[in-house]
Amino acid sequence: MEKIRVIEIKESVFKENEVHADALRDELRKKKTFLLNVMASPGAGKTTTLTAVINELKKKYKIAVMEADIDGLVDTQKIIENTGVEAIQIHTGGMCHLDATMTKEGLKGLKDDDYDIVFLENVGNLVCPAEFDTGSSMNMNILSVPEGDDKPLKYPLMFQVCDLVVINKVDVIDYFNFSLDKVKENIKMRNEKATIIPISALKKDGIEEVCRFIENKVSEWRN
Repeated sequence: MEKIRVIEIKESVFKENEVHADALRDELRKKKTFLLNVMASPGAGKTTTLTAVINELKKKYKIAVMEADIDGLVDTQKIIENTGVEAIQIHTGGMCHLDATMTKEGLKGLKDDDYDIVFLENVGNLVCPAEFDTGSSMNMNILSVPEGDDKPLKYPLMFQVCDLVVINKVDVIDYFNFSLDKVKENIKMRNEKATIIPISALKKDGIEEVCRFIENKVSEWRN
Protein backbone atom coordinates (compact mmCIF):
# COMPACT_ATOMS: atom_id res chain seq x y z
CA MET A 1 0.00 0.00 0.00
CA GLU A 2 1.30 3.45 -0.92
CA LYS A 3 2.34 5.59 2.04
CA ILE A 4 -0.05 8.44 2.90
CA ARG A 5 1.99 11.62 3.29
CA VAL A 6 -0.06 13.32 6.02
CA ILE A 7 2.94 14.68 7.94
CA GLU A 8 4.44 16.30 4.88
CA ILE A 9 1.17 18.04 4.02
CA LYS A 10 0.78 19.32 7.56
CA GLU A 11 4.32 20.67 7.60
CA SER A 12 3.66 22.42 4.30
CA VAL A 13 0.60 24.16 5.74
CA PHE A 14 2.56 25.37 8.77
CA LYS A 15 5.49 26.51 6.64
CA GLU A 16 3.24 28.51 4.32
CA ASN A 17 1.58 30.16 7.33
CA GLU A 18 4.96 31.06 8.83
CA VAL A 19 5.86 32.92 5.63
CA HIS A 20 2.61 34.92 5.80
CA ALA A 21 3.11 35.55 9.54
CA ASP A 22 6.62 36.95 9.05
CA ALA A 23 5.40 39.20 6.24
CA LEU A 24 2.55 40.49 8.42
CA ARG A 25 4.96 41.18 11.30
CA ASP A 26 7.17 43.22 8.98
CA GLU A 27 4.16 45.15 7.70
CA LEU A 28 2.93 45.92 11.23
CA ARG A 29 6.39 47.00 12.35
CA LYS A 30 6.48 49.58 9.57
CA LYS A 31 3.13 50.89 10.79
CA LYS A 32 4.37 50.76 14.40
CA THR A 33 1.40 48.60 15.39
CA PHE A 34 2.02 46.08 18.18
CA LEU A 35 -0.18 42.97 17.72
CA LEU A 36 -0.85 41.04 20.93
CA ASN A 37 -2.32 37.55 20.53
CA VAL A 38 -4.35 36.43 23.58
CA MET A 39 -5.12 32.73 23.97
CA ALA A 40 -7.01 30.74 26.60
CA SER A 41 -9.72 28.16 27.21
CA PRO A 42 -13.39 29.20 27.11
CA GLY A 43 -14.30 30.70 30.48
CA ALA A 44 -10.73 31.49 31.53
CA GLY A 45 -11.54 35.20 31.61
CA LYS A 46 -10.01 36.49 28.37
CA THR A 47 -12.53 39.26 27.80
CA THR A 48 -12.67 40.32 31.46
CA THR A 49 -8.87 40.46 31.61
CA LEU A 50 -8.64 42.37 28.33
CA THR A 51 -11.23 44.87 29.54
CA ALA A 52 -9.25 45.64 32.69
CA VAL A 53 -5.95 45.88 30.80
CA ILE A 54 -7.33 48.03 27.99
CA ASN A 55 -8.93 50.50 30.39
CA GLU A 56 -5.47 51.13 31.84
CA LEU A 57 -3.47 51.16 28.62
CA LYS A 58 -5.90 53.28 26.59
CA LYS A 59 -4.77 56.28 28.64
CA LYS A 60 -1.44 56.15 26.77
CA TYR A 61 -2.05 54.13 23.60
CA LYS A 62 -4.47 54.04 20.70
CA ILE A 63 -6.00 50.56 20.94
CA ALA A 64 -8.24 48.29 18.89
CA VAL A 65 -9.49 44.76 19.50
CA MET A 66 -10.24 41.83 17.19
CA GLU A 67 -12.47 39.16 18.69
CA ALA A 68 -12.28 35.72 17.06
CA ASP A 69 -15.05 33.19 17.56
CA ILE A 70 -16.76 30.48 15.59
CA ASP A 71 -19.97 32.51 15.86
CA GLY A 72 -21.61 35.26 17.93
CA LEU A 73 -20.91 38.89 18.87
CA VAL A 74 -20.97 38.63 22.66
CA ASP A 75 -17.34 39.42 23.44
CA THR A 76 -17.11 42.22 20.89
CA GLN A 77 -20.15 43.91 22.41
CA LYS A 78 -18.65 43.58 25.90
CA ILE A 79 -15.37 45.18 24.82
CA ILE A 80 -17.10 48.12 23.11
CA GLU A 81 -19.49 48.72 26.01
CA ASN A 82 -16.87 48.41 28.76
CA THR A 83 -13.81 50.06 27.18
CA GLY A 84 -15.04 52.35 24.41
CA VAL A 85 -12.24 51.27 22.04
CA GLU A 86 -12.87 50.00 18.53
CA ALA A 87 -13.59 46.27 18.37
CA ILE A 88 -14.51 44.02 15.45
CA GLN A 89 -15.68 40.43 15.26
CA ILE A 90 -13.95 37.74 13.22
CA HIS A 91 -15.98 34.60 12.50
CA THR A 92 -13.74 31.66 11.66
CA GLY A 93 -16.31 29.59 9.77
CA GLY A 94 -16.00 26.68 12.18
CA MET A 95 -12.20 26.75 12.46
CA CYS A 96 -10.76 26.58 15.99
CA HIS A 97 -7.93 29.06 15.42
CA LEU A 98 -6.74 32.06 13.45
CA ASP A 99 -3.78 31.93 11.10
CA ALA A 100 -1.77 34.84 9.70
CA THR A 101 -3.92 35.28 6.58
CA MET A 102 -7.13 35.44 8.62
CA THR A 103 -5.52 37.89 11.03
CA LYS A 104 -4.46 40.14 8.17
CA GLU A 105 -8.00 40.14 6.80
CA GLY A 106 -9.28 41.08 10.25
CA LEU A 107 -6.86 44.00 10.47
CA LYS A 108 -8.23 45.33 7.19
CA GLY A 109 -11.62 45.59 8.84
CA LEU A 110 -10.44 48.12 11.44
CA LYS A 111 -11.45 51.73 10.86
CA ASP A 112 -7.96 53.21 11.18
CA ASP A 113 -4.45 52.20 10.23
CA ASP A 114 -2.45 53.83 13.01
CA TYR A 115 -3.14 51.86 16.21
CA ASP A 116 -0.39 51.55 18.80
CA ILE A 117 -1.69 48.20 20.09
CA VAL A 118 -4.14 45.74 18.57
CA PHE A 119 -5.35 42.94 20.84
CA LEU A 120 -6.37 39.71 19.12
CA GLU A 121 -8.57 37.52 21.32
CA ASN A 122 -8.09 34.14 19.67
CA VAL A 123 -10.63 31.30 19.58
CA GLY A 124 -11.04 29.70 23.00
CA ASN A 125 -9.03 26.49 23.35
CA LEU A 126 -5.53 25.40 24.36
CA VAL A 127 -4.60 23.45 21.23
CA CYS A 128 -5.21 24.92 17.75
CA PRO A 129 -4.40 28.61 18.41
CA ALA A 130 -0.92 27.67 19.64
CA GLU A 131 -0.13 25.82 16.41
CA PHE A 132 -0.62 28.76 14.05
CA ASP A 133 1.53 31.91 14.08
CA THR A 134 -0.80 34.90 13.69
CA GLY A 135 1.96 37.38 12.92
CA SER A 136 1.74 38.75 16.45
CA SER A 137 4.45 40.73 18.24
CA MET A 138 3.67 38.93 21.51
CA ASN A 139 1.72 35.89 22.69
CA MET A 140 -0.17 35.83 25.98
CA ASN A 141 -1.99 32.92 27.62
CA ILE A 142 -4.59 33.20 30.37
CA LEU A 143 -4.91 30.13 32.58
CA SER A 144 -7.65 30.21 35.20
CA VAL A 145 -7.50 28.52 38.60
CA PRO A 146 -10.58 26.30 38.02
CA GLU A 147 -8.82 24.68 35.03
CA GLY A 148 -6.14 23.12 37.26
CA ASP A 149 -2.40 23.53 37.69
CA ASP A 150 -1.61 20.57 35.42
CA LYS A 151 -2.60 22.22 32.12
CA PRO A 152 0.98 23.10 31.09
CA LEU A 153 1.74 19.37 31.24
CA LYS A 154 -1.26 18.46 29.08
CA TYR A 155 -1.00 21.28 26.51
CA PRO A 156 2.74 21.98 26.26
CA LEU A 157 2.81 23.95 22.99
CA MET A 158 0.46 26.64 24.30
CA PHE A 159 2.86 27.46 27.10
CA GLN A 160 5.96 27.09 24.94
CA VAL A 161 4.89 29.83 22.52
CA CYS A 162 3.79 32.42 25.10
CA ASP A 163 5.83 35.35 26.41
CA LEU A 164 3.37 35.94 29.24
CA VAL A 165 1.19 33.52 31.21
CA VAL A 166 -1.47 35.14 33.37
CA ILE A 167 -2.97 33.01 36.15
CA ASN A 168 -6.49 34.35 36.53
CA LYS A 169 -9.12 33.94 39.28
CA VAL A 170 -6.60 33.64 42.12
CA ASP A 171 -9.26 35.16 44.38
CA VAL A 172 -11.01 31.75 44.41
CA ILE A 173 -7.88 29.61 44.75
CA ASP A 174 -8.93 28.39 48.22
CA TYR A 175 -11.90 26.59 46.68
CA PHE A 176 -9.87 24.54 44.20
CA ASN A 177 -7.07 22.01 44.33
CA PHE A 178 -4.64 24.46 42.71
CA SER A 179 -1.06 25.29 43.66
CA LEU A 180 0.57 28.48 42.39
CA ASP A 181 4.00 27.02 43.07
CA LYS A 182 3.15 23.87 41.14
CA VAL A 183 1.69 25.67 38.13
CA LYS A 184 4.74 27.95 37.96
CA GLU A 185 6.98 24.88 38.06
CA ASN A 186 4.97 23.24 35.28
CA ILE A 187 5.03 26.36 33.12
CA LYS A 188 8.79 26.80 33.56
CA MET A 189 9.23 23.15 32.62
CA ARG A 190 7.73 24.03 29.23
CA ASN A 191 9.13 27.54 28.85
CA GLU A 192 11.88 28.89 31.10
CA LYS A 193 11.56 32.39 29.61
CA ALA A 194 7.84 32.81 30.25
CA THR A 195 6.80 35.57 32.65
CA ILE A 196 4.05 34.45 35.05
CA ILE A 197 1.67 36.93 36.70
CA PRO A 198 -1.17 35.88 39.06
CA ILE A 199 -4.25 38.11 38.81
CA SER A 200 -7.91 38.47 39.62
CA ALA A 201 -9.33 40.20 36.55
CA LEU A 202 -12.68 40.69 38.24
CA LYS A 203 -11.11 42.48 41.22
CA LYS A 204 -8.36 44.02 39.05
CA ASP A 205 -5.63 42.58 41.29
CA GLY A 206 -2.38 42.22 39.33
CA ILE A 207 -3.65 44.16 36.30
CA GLU A 208 -1.09 46.95 36.78
CA GLU A 209 1.73 44.39 36.63
CA VAL A 210 0.31 42.92 33.42
CA CYS A 211 0.12 46.41 31.91
CA ARG A 212 3.72 47.16 32.87
CA PHE A 213 4.87 43.96 31.20
CA ILE A 214 3.01 44.81 28.00
CA GLU A 215 4.33 48.38 28.01
CA ASN A 216 7.88 47.11 28.40
CA LYS A 217 7.37 44.71 25.49
CA VAL A 218 5.98 47.51 23.33
CA SER A 219 8.96 49.70 24.21
CA GLU A 220 11.46 46.93 23.41
CA TRP A 221 9.68 46.21 20.12
CA ARG A 222 9.71 49.86 19.08
CA ASN A 223 13.43 50.13 19.75
